[in-house]
Amino acid sequence: MRTFLRAESHHVVSTEKPTLKARLLAETKTYLFIAAYLFLFLSALTAYRQFVQLEYGVAYVEYGFSLIEALVLGKLIVIGRVLNLGERFLDRPLIIPTLYKTLCFGVLVVIFSVLERIIGGLWHHKEMHEILDSIVSRGKWEILCRVTMLVMVFLPMFATWEIGRFVGEGKLFKLFFHRRADAESSQRQSAT
Repeated sequence: MRTFLRAESHHVVSTEKPTLKARLLAETKTYLFIAAYLFLFLSALTAYRQFVQLEYGVAYVEYGFSLIEALVLGKLIVIGRVLNLGERFLDRPLIIPTLYKTLCFGVLVVIFSVLERIIGGLWHHKEMHEILDSIVSRGKWEILCRVTMLVMVFLPMFATWEIGRFVGEGKLFKLFFHRRADAESSQRQSAT
């Protein structure tokens, strides 16, 4: 393992390049967290859709689809993150990289949604012109609505991500998920 030394203000901090195992573990945790976050949102959206359709006597339950979509979108976001998608404007005020990342991942979801429709159509043995016609005529509004809602979910996720990057790796997580005394003690130790 290779160690790097870097000067930060008045003291020197040793940073080690993470091993492959450590990076895989970190990416897996990130993936599970993102997938759970998206699943909660998509499940709430499914429940709302179910209640609206029940008023018209239509039975609708797709919670399994919400889970699959959350897992796939979570993987898509982790892959985009590994490929540094949206990693521009990092030296600007936090709103700029947040909006840029949200836009980049929103476009990625549009591309994925269109590909999903095409693959689904091919799976059901439809001709390509039928698939594209269905996307352009009816499917475009559903895709647009879903992407708009996902972008609204991405915005706070990427804002939190950028704040976490700004305050330091792991510190925001500690503030949210560790006891306050432990987080404050850790922060005092890193300041000295």
